[in-house]
Amino acid sequence: MAAIYPFRALRPPRDKVGRVAAVPYDVVNTEEARALAEGNPLSFLHVSRPEIDLPEGTHIYSDEVYKKARENFERFKAEGTLVEEEEPSLYVYRLVMGDHTQTGVAAACSVDEYDDDRIRKHERTRPDKENDRTRHVLTLRAQTGPVFLTYRADRRIDALVEAETKAEPLYDFEAEDGVRHTVWRASAAEQLARCFAEVPLLYIADGHHRAASASRARAELRGKNPNHTGEEDYNRFLAVVFPDEQMQILPYHRVVKDLNGRGEGEFLEAVRKHFNVTEDAKREGPGKPGHWHMYLGGKWYGLNLRDDAALTLSDDPTATLDVSLLQNNLLGPVLGVTDPRTDKRIDFVGGIRGTKELERLVDSGSAAVAFALYPTSIQDLLRVSDAGGVMPPKSTWFEPKLRDAIVIHTI
Repeated sequence: MAAIYPFRALRPPRDKVGRVAAVPYDVVNTEEARALAEGNPLSFLHVSRPEIDLPEGTHIYSDEVYKKARENFERFKAEGTLVEEEEPSLYVYRLVMGDHTQTGVAAACSVDEYDDDRIRKHERTRPDKENDRTRHVLTLRAQTGPVFLTYRADRRIDALVEAETKAEPLYDFEAEDGVRHTVWRASAAEQLARCFAEVPLLYIADGHHRAASASRARAELRGKNPNHTGEEDYNRFLAVVFPDEQMQILPYHRVVKDLNGRGEGEFLEAVRKHFNVTEDAKREGPGKPGHWHMYLGGKWYGLNLRDDAALTLSDDPTATLDVSLLQNNLLGPVLGVTDPRTDKRIDFVGGIRGTKELERLVDSGSAAVAFALYPTSIQDLLRVSDAGGVMPPKSTWFEPKLRDAIVIHTI
């Protein structure tokens, strides 16, 4: 079963939500966060990236940063920038980005189900990021940004969610990036919860560190509570749950800083040992899986694996992902990038930035070569998760992004 629970949201008043709601903390660095929050004292980046209010050079994991997060969070509550609901609710949350629309349910989900792998994962987490978010949650006693979950679509849930969108929304605003965010308080919360109880599994699409931090925070708070019952708010974590059919994944491209000691001609010859190489490929990127576009020396090349390429047979569903095939047949053997998680010579460019960003990086000399990929499918993600597998780093870029602080779950 997939348990979802109403919660007493801490949220902005309607007339302030557009100024409060902020991009997720982990899609911007300190400088970008400071620029986004400039001139807007209500931006939640003052809580999620509080180093922007401290002297430049302050370490992002220093004690002063968490102290400032708490100070700003308490100020937002005291000034009425964030107000707690009187009753627990579920919420319907719609995102519209261009021609794409997806509508999910914002709820508190079960930490037990996360720990028991009934909420499935596909990504390893980094200890430093886990430590940071755990400390942030414990400092605020709140989960301020949702985990992005998905499930195999259920027509009954679709119908209930669609019915909720006929009512007057709590929020309806367009963020500065052009994404429209609309939120309704669900009137049929019990029916939604009953239907979700028949959904066998939920899957993390994005937000593995947020989910892991919820589990770690629960463990710490449970250990300090001699009267723990399992019903405390810290046993649940904030999430928005979307049907798989509505998910949009953009590609995650790769750039490498050098050609591993080769000149361009020698490098192309090495690539041709594994790939068929065509010239004048489209800058938009490949139009189907099993194909890659490569930008080198001001020119786009098309790549697909040669028929005689030595492929390792494996039951691991990650082995046939385009990101894996590129890694195992080119990035590793030709460019010497054996561990893309740690190698400083490789960088990753989210599909939202487009292939023009790949051209810019290579043309400017910041990278020697770039690779445009076809996006990983949501069905690939589900298969890897069901097999207990781990996706290669930077396999998926979900758009549009959920915003922090539209609804907050206090613990």
